[in-house]
Amino acid sequence: MYDLLVKNGKIVTAEAVECGNIAIQNGKIAAILAEGEEPEAAKVIDAKGNYVFPGAIDTHAHLNDPGYEWREDYAHGTAAAAVGGYTTIVDMPLQNEPALTNAELFDIKNAKVGPNAYVDYCFWGGLIPDNFDDLKGLDEKGCVAFKSFIGPVSPDYSSLNYGQAYEAMQIIKEFDGRAGFHCEDFATIKWQEQRMKKEGRLDWQGFLDSRPVIAEMLATVDIIEIAKATGCKAHICHVSSPDVAQKIKEAQQEGYDITAETCTHYLSMTDKDVIENGPLFKCAPPLRSQEEVDRLWSYVEDGTFSGIASDHSPCSYDEKFNEILGQKINNVFDVWGGISGIQSGMQVSFYEGCVKRGVSPTVLANAMAKKPAEAFGIYGQKGDIRIGFDADLVILDPEKEWEITSESLLYVNQISAFVGMKGKGLPVCTIVRGNVVAEDGKITGEKGCGHLVTKLR
Repeated sequence: MYDLLVKNGKIVTAEAVECGNIAIQNGKIAAILAEGEEPEAAKVIDAKGNYVFPGAIDTHAHLNDPGYEWREDYAHGTAAAAVGGYTTIVDMPLQNEPALTNAELFDIKNAKVGPNAYVDYCFWGGLIPDNFDDLKGLDEKGCVAFKSFIGPVSPDYSSLNYGQAYEAMQIIKEFDGRAGFHCEDFATIKWQEQRMKKEGRLDWQGFLDSRPVIAEMLATVDIIEIAKATGCKAHICHVSSPDVAQKIKEAQQEGYDITAETCTHYLSMTDKDVIENGPLFKCAPPLRSQEEVDRLWSYVEDGTFSGIASDHSPCSYDEKFNEILGQKINNVFDVWGGISGIQSGMQVSFYEGCVKRGVSPTVLANAMAKKPAEAFGIYGQKGDIRIGFDADLVILDPEKEWEITSESLLYVNQISAFVGMKGKGLPVCTIVRGNVVAEDGKITGEKGCGHLVTKLR
């Protein structure tokens, strides 16, 4: 007898959508059965003809734990992820105190957050100018990639220049790691910010003009060239521009292991939202035009992206509208940059892609599960509906209509640019390693049921 049977579902993989049943034993997918084959199981979930996706993987989340739990913590952040259909998150090393930059801190962080996780989690390792000697140790602990900035970042986490990126990628190549970058050119942005302030352009159009696509393009192209020169695997974080995505696609076609992600907000929101609504829509890179949003979807469809991430970057209401750490917000450049979206990612991606644009659900299974698992070295355990893989599943009702409200959000701070958005197609059941952790917008799993996931060796 199996532990769990998920029956009557439309099983979605990167290759096909097929009606069938999924049998689960000891947290693993034990059998994939044809419609009508219903072996005995201790528990049966009737999917009722809804889609059954592989659990989504959020390749880019800032859960701020430890150190800034008043922005977000693991209990709230992973609960929100579970309700939204992300069964594994890859947590960023910054906006932590301290940032995850050595092996000792890996153990300290894991001991702190593990007892509070509702979904499985991986760690990005930090990559800063003074921790090159710690990178191998972080890899040995299990970090799935290493995150750095080529653009401006908060004072407690230093950016790399291109020379430092070259050296770091030589080191990371030696242990077959992956270097990830926030690609916006530092000099371009700093100059543009000074220019906007000098010209008195302290409005939202001034902010958008301070971070033009060319800044994202310059940094991305340079990192790609360094990756080619060093042979290091690279990951380009939160791509906002289809023109940048094209450069990544060309490198992939040349045979280089360059992966990339985009984010739900870049696939659903535009620069007009920033101008009309301001603080909640500020992020970096910034939101682009509707024409760019539409073109970006073509790179989701063709497999360029290994992740539709949330880049969940939470903050308090004050940090968007009043003050940050005691410093008064005087203009748009002082406003906290980041969008909270870990709970909304899958439903918005399904609505924008499958409902509005007619994208096949297989595209989302590929972009949100299979390719992220491959990129971060956990495919075989995560990322697919195959025998022997972890039983991470999301049942999504394609006909269920929704509206995102503040009250529905499980974040520490119930604010988000996604509030007010309406659509159709909603995760109604989330299963992590055979355990039902969320149903109908509510947490049903036990705190601490999430496990640390490290690279498969």
